Amino acid sequence: MHILFVHQNFPAQFGHIAAHLVKNEGFRCTFLSELPDGIVAGIERIQFRAQGGATSQTHYCSRTFENQIWKSHALYETLRQRPDIQPDLIVGHSGFVSTLFLKELYDCPVIQYFEYFYHTRNSDIDFRSDLTSVPPLDLARVRARNAMPLLDLLNCDVGYLPTEWQRSRFPAEFQPKLRVIFDGIDTSLWCPQEVRDRRFGDWTIPENVRLVTYVSRGMESMRGFDIFMKVAKRLCELRNDVVFAVVGEDRVAYGGDLRYTGNKSFKQWVLDQDDYDLTRIRFLGRLSTEDLVRLLNLSHLHIYLTAPFVLSWSLMNALACGTTVLASDTPPVREIIHHQENGLLNEFFDCDGFVAQAHSILDDPQASASLGRKGSEMIAERYSLDVCLPRMLNLYREVLENHSLGRSSGSSSLC
Repeated sequence: MHILFVHQNFPAQFGHIAAHLVKNEGFRCTFLSELPDGIVAGIERIQFRAQGGATSQTHYCSRTFENQIWKSHALYETLRQRPDIQPDLIVGHSGFVSTLFLKELYDCPVIQYFEYFYHTRNSDIDFRSDLTSVPPLDLARVRARNAMPLLDLLNCDVGYLPTEWQRSRFPAEFQPKLRVIFDGIDTSLWCPQEVRDRRFGDWTIPENVRLVTYVSRGMESMRGFDIFMKVAKRLCELRNDVVFAVVGEDRVAYGGDLRYTGNKSFKQWVLDQDDYDLTRIRFLGRLSTEDLVRLLNLSHLHIYLTAPFVLSWSLMNALACGTTVLASDTPPVREIIHHQENGLLNEFFDCDGFVAQAHSILDDPQASASLGRKGSEMIAERYSLDVCLPRMLNLYREVLENHSLGRSSGSSSLC
């Protein structure tokens, strides 16, 4: 059995299941990405390279689609040069590259991973109206960004998403074609554990302080970095026993923050708005997985904010580690965190509420430890690899069996 995975990055959402299929099922797995060729844990990685893309002459609203077409064509041409690759199943990520053209190469089913369907109202695009208004052409561009996901929805055999909320954002007529299966958290790694090493680079977390953590791919308004910094400043003024660890890169991964920051990063733009005690708010940059597990286990409180958008893995990782989480009361978060059961919620823009809840938690972290335990138990019961991987395998099995109806009974299938 040969499964072909398609994603611009590696291993992304498909790493765990691909590794399982190679190691435990004896499958051949091939991964197409923009990373260089190689063999990783028995998975052959093949690189595709786009030969073009959108330019300044391309219409603003169609540039995303233009780039997707160039990458999808590169994927097609790369595989056309590899006649030895004849997959039984294709699993792709409907994002920067599409499996659309592969229907012309292979007669096999396609499972598509979807993340988000864009809307112009009551969504991520207009959520941060406190910072800037959205230009009219940007609203038009948002509608055009759904072009490739719609094509992938039409052409895949079945799709899946990690949360019910993300599924609800897609057009009602397509929702029956979409399953909800979370990627899966490796709870053998992301779990409560005793940590003795408190060193992170040139910073050692003192023993006698309360540690508050914030983790994001980039420092941006979509993930409430500015709100977090206001909360951190207020807590620094209230307490002399608290320090903050900020993990992530100084970049904007999502959204249009750079429209109003000039030549500055959003992080620098925020820092320029006020005075912050940067001896107590430490920016650690990107951390290895092992270091992030250590940090979350040392954390007395993890603060997570997001606009109505795709949930961050960092939220799930913090919960899995048993960290007490205080998060924004936004739709995607409410699916995971139930207030005062497995974490705490607060209205996104309510800095006073964040400060008050955080201050209370930091006064006596042990009093809220049950929230962390409940969060860790919830991840293990509903979102761990042990739970999600069998569901994913069942989806693969179902799609393969449906596709092979009418063929000989000796066709291969998942065990």
